[in-house]
Amino acid sequence: MPDAIVIRPDMAKYRDVGRAVRAEMLRLTPLVEPLSIDEAFLDLGGTATLHGACPAQLLALLARRVESELGITVSIGLSDNKFLAKLASDFDKPRGFAVLSRSEAPSFLANKPVALLWGVGLATQRRLAADGITLIGQLAEFGERELAARYGRLGGRLARLARGQDYRAVDAHAPTHSISAETTLAHDEANAAALAQILWPLCERVSGRLKQAALAAGTVTLKLKTADFRLRTRSRRLSDPTQLAETLFRVASPLLAGEADGITRFRLIGVGADMLVDSRGADPPTLFERELGRAKRVEQAMDQIRGRLGEGSVRLGRDPR
Repeated sequence: MPDAIVIRPDMAKYRDVGRAVRAEMLRLTPLVEPLSIDEAFLDLGGTATLHGACPAQLLALLARRVESELGITVSIGLSDNKFLAKLASDFDKPRGFAVLSRSEAPSFLANKPVALLWGVGLATQRRLAADGITLIGQLAEFGERELAARYGRLGGRLARLARGQDYRAVDAHAPTHSISAETTLAHDEANAAALAQILWPLCERVSGRLKQAALAAGTVTLKLKTADFRLRTRSRRLSDPTQLAETLFRVASPLLAGEADGITRFRLIGVGADMLVDSRGADPPTLFERELGRAKRVEQAMDQIRGRLGEGSVRLGRDPR
């Protein structure tokens, strides 16, 4: 699209607004567990007495304050636990507000694909499908002991999630488990090359956040959401942890190629860095580099230039911006 107007991301502004939204959350409760720059869990237990309003009212007021004072909208999911709240938050984006109670969860989940369950990737889907299980309702027909005997610890967790049960507490001091970036597309996209162009700046964004946090990725995860809102996640473990956008892109690209068949249309694409470790020892030189450490030094030089002259001052040829 030669006439397209491309607006470059302003990561400093994103961070500032993210902190402002977090401050609004903390006005409601100190129990805020951040997941990313723009997502968090809140434990609102006991806040009705403190603020004189029920959780739904408090969250509606939060959304109104954020929109009026910061000029952005939020999507909110309210439920009894993390799993259901996360599902509910995806129901009606953007500017959505959905409530999913624990009592409603089994019937709501029954006809949904197992891919909707937290932690169920392609390998687990195949394993379940080999046993004739493709829907969450089919999992719910089994007892927790039976699924645990068949699939180990994974089976026990799947049995609980299939019934809408999740006993994880909101941890305000939880360590960062992943760093990710994603974007909802202006229109549904099936073209693999176009999706790969969108993937690269997302890898750069995740790389920047890793470097800022002095962390490195042990696993790279690709996230896709189809036009009919089905979520796909594909992951690959790295032989050595990385902070480099180039490595993130190199690993995520074949994952994308395996999903972008030219027919399936996607409305969202994202990339994540998981199994995070301290950055010391990340990206060691390999025997296949013509010059040891070249890729790392190139990216460090680009980071230094951007630090002095701004985010858009230098970029690689594959960058579509």
